[in-house]
Amino acid sequence: MSETLQTTDVATSDADLLDQTAAAVRAAGAALRERFGDVVRYQTREELMHALAANDNTALDILRPRLTSLRPEASWVEDELDGGALPPGEWWVVDPAEGNVNHLHALPEWAVTATLVRENQPVLTAVHLPLTGETYTALTGAGAYLDGRPLRVSATADLGLSIVATSQARPDEDEKVVRRVGSSITEMLFDALVVRTAVPATLHLTNVAAGRIDAFWQFAGARADLLPGALLVTEAGGQISDAEGHPWTPQSESFLAAAPGVHAAAVATLSR
Repeated sequence: MSETLQTTDVATSDADLLDQTAAAVRAAGAALRERFGDVVRYQTREELMHALAANDNTALDILRPRLTSLRPEASWVEDELDGGALPPGEWWVVDPAEGNVNHLHALPEWAVTATLVRENQPVLTAVHLPLTGETYTALTGAGAYLDGRPLRVSATADLGLSIVATSQARPDEDEKVVRRVGSSITEMLFDALVVRTAVPATLHLTNVAAGRIDAFWQFAGARADLLPGALLVTEAGGQISDAEGHPWTPQSESFLAAAPGVHAAAVATLSR
């Protein structure tokens, strides 16, 4: 079999796999939507963790068997807060309730995500927003889409006219990271038109991919909250790096996704 045919076969297989992955995140999202409504009250960290786990498990009970049946040989990342490089092979990087704390507080900004990583490169991703019914998908080399419609990043070329956003990677971050986040927001308030701050990262990145906002940055981070959006933004024509403009990897200490016209300016602001 020729190399061209082999490549085509893999691409076709991955495209089919993406369709089935999108169906899986929609099913998990439907289960989480049934749990959404009133604010979930908690008084202790233990009660909070129990409530978060209940949402995670509801989605994982659907996602794990479905995704495992699609790729039986792929390994599974157990902790969505983990970062860094993965061992060789294929891995499912899943966030069963991205923005879980928002779900508990009856806020609408949450999603279900599943990304297949092959040799440390994201191959495909599906991000489903159950409250709007939107599903964002991307396949390496084949573009990014919202419910089948192609996505394209903003054509903005002036950071001073840009809406930008940032997010908190995780609770209990160390002091150095917290202070860096604060100073970066201050610098962006001087240079950008509007600065948005909220969790989760993935929803900001879907907005970058869709051209609604012009740049997103974050210090620290986990694979599960950056890989889906990184693939969506890249396939939508955006630029990915760390905050200093160097190539981004899951081991990087910062992350920047931007429309090409404002990427250099965003790097300059974040590097001050």
